[in-house]
Parts: sequence; structure tokens; C-alpha cells
Amino acid sequence: MAAPDHLFSLRNHFYLGAYQSAINNSDIPNLPHDDAVERDCLVYRSYIALGSYQLVISEIDDSAATPLQAVKLLALYLSSPENKESTISSLKEWLADPAIGNNSTLRLIAGIIFMHEEDYNEALKHTNAGGTMELHALNVQIFLKMHRSDYAERQLRVMQQTDEDHTLTQLANAWLNVAVGGSKIQEAYLIFQDFSENYAMTGLILNGKAVCCMHMGNFDEAETLLLEALNKDAKDPETLANLIVCSLHLGKSSSRYLSQLKLSHPHHILVKRASSAEENFERAIQSVA
Repeated sequence: MAAPDHLFSLRNHFYLGAYQSAINNSDIPNLPHDDAVERDCLVYRSYIALGSYQLVISEIDDSAATPLQAVKLLALYLSSPENKESTISSLKEWLADPAIGNNSTLRLIAGIIFMHEEDYNEALKHTNAGGTMELHALNVQIFLKMHRSDYAERQLRVMQQTDEDHTLTQLANAWLNVAVGGSKIQEAYLIFQDFSENYAMTGLILNGKAVCCMHMGNFDEAETLLLEALNKDAKDPETLANLIVCSLHLGKSSSRYLSQLKLSHPHHILVKRASSAEENFERAIQSVA
């Protein structure tokens, strides 16, 4: 018989975006060492997802295990733009170290950081070999960012063969269905609906359902879901970005959501695109004036 998975519930909280619940329910007694390290990684990654970078940086010291050091690197990378270059330099050094370079958490964090940098080929160098469900799920995300749904589908098949009912397999399936579009949108919606019936409602689940609704032309329902998500986290970038798009389709002003997004996430792709469009418009006006 397989050993009991003490971290099953904690992982699910994290994967579905219930970060505070993951932190609150992390006090699991008598964990074996490797499970305790994984538990701590999930807790610190939950703090990172909530924006508490400094807590993670201050609590993980130089004697911590490699996976925790990797999580600290992610906190350093996200905490301020000035840290990015030195963090990426440290990351590359660690990845080149034969003693720790193949650590699955280190490779996962490398994939996340290089995906943030939009350097997808570099990300895949470290994630493509897989080895964990999270690495496979990250590969699906990277391939979708590269508009290669064919490669994403191959990764999904690997996940389905490993564990078809795994939360990450279901999430990856939903992401792929949204990317493919058409009749697949309804399938994606049903996956998020299933999550909402079986787990606490999170911003991630609400956004997933809302994106499906927008694809199906149900913008009123999408707006309701997104406002509920905004009540849970007023600064969540994906909620704000989706509300901007939804408002435009409903003929409502999106300026407040765009202002909020600019203030809390100035480097978000939607902010960059809006700024670029404004600059092009200004240049066009000046050239005519």
C-alpha cells in the first residue's frame, strides 16, 4: 500500500489559490523530513502569492534546504526590479552546480522566473524533463504562452497518464481547453464549476469561470464572478485585467480598473499594451497636428 499523502489537502489549497487557507492549515505534526521541507515550500510560496516577499526573505536563512533557498530566490526576484539581475545570476549559478542543479523545486522556480522574463526557451531547458506534476503543469503554461497548444496537449497527456484526477491535471486541461476555444470552452467551464462545488471558492476558480463566460459571450455573468473575485482580493492582477476586458464588452468604463492595475502591477502585459497604444495615439495626433 502507498504511504498516506499528508500534504494532499495543503497542495490543493495552494494549487487552487486558497493561499491563506494553505498557511492556516499547514501545522501538520510528525512529518518526515522531505515532506516537512515540501510543506514549508508550499507555505512560503503561499506567502509569496499574497505579496509577503519580505517575510519569506527574512525567514529562510542560508542553512535552509535547497528547495527553500530556491523559494527565497523567487521572493527576491519578485520583491523589487533592482533584485532581478542578481537573482537571475544566482539562479544560473545554482542550476550549473551538479550537486543541486537537478533539484525539482529549483528547476520549477527557474521555470517560473524565466517565464516571468518571457524567456520561454530558457524556462523549458529546466522544466522540460518534468519529474513532478507541477513541472508538467508549468510546461503546459509555457507552451500555451508560446502558442504551441500541440506541445501543451502532449504534456497534458503525460499528466493524465500519471494521475487523471489530480488537481493540476484538471487545471491544465482547463487551460488548454480555453486556449483551443470553440466547443472546448464549455468543457473548461465545467472543470472550474466542479472545483467551485468541491472546494472553497477562490479568485483563481472565479477567474477561470469568468474567462469561460466571456468566451461564450456571457459578459453579465462574467462581471458578477469577477466582482466576487475582486471582493476576495482587490489587487489581484488577473481579476483587474479580466474586469477591464469585461467592462469594455459591456460598454462600461474600465478606467478605474486600469488605474488600479497600473498602481498595483505596473508591469502587467495589459498595462504595457495600454501604454503603448496611448503613445502611438499621441504620436499619430502630433504627426497630423
